[in-house]
Amino acid sequence: MQRMVLGLFTALAVCVSVTVTSAQTKDQSKKQPAKQEQKTVSMTGCVDEQEGHYVLVDDRSLTRIADLEADGFPNEGFAKHMGHKVTVRGMSTTNGARSLFKVRTVETISETCAPQAAPRGNQKF
Repeated sequence: MQRMVLGLFTALAVCVSVTVTSAQTKDQSKKQPAKQEQKTVSMTGCVDEQEGHYVLVDDRSLTRIADLEADGFPNEGFAKHMGHKVTVRGMSTTNGARSLFKVRTVETISETCAPQAAPRGNQKF
């Protein structure tokens, strides 16, 4: 008889434990924000190397737009695009104060990249 009562209490304790754990899991999932889906985006600029890292710079001002990190190929793959105007596609995140762009693909727009002069107004000679 004692074994039967002990077995019944053990089974009841397991059921209560499973129910409490299940309820806690549901409550925690409600409190945690859903992960945002990262969308593939694109950026256009010039590939440069600064401070030992490949970066994308604005083709007019040559200011840094984002640090580049290869995703699916070695970082050395950026070397063949140095000085070229490109469009990179991938995921953009922040890395401290700087923007980090995880690059999936690189498309060359132009094999040169230089600051362009500001357009001049009508000049009379």
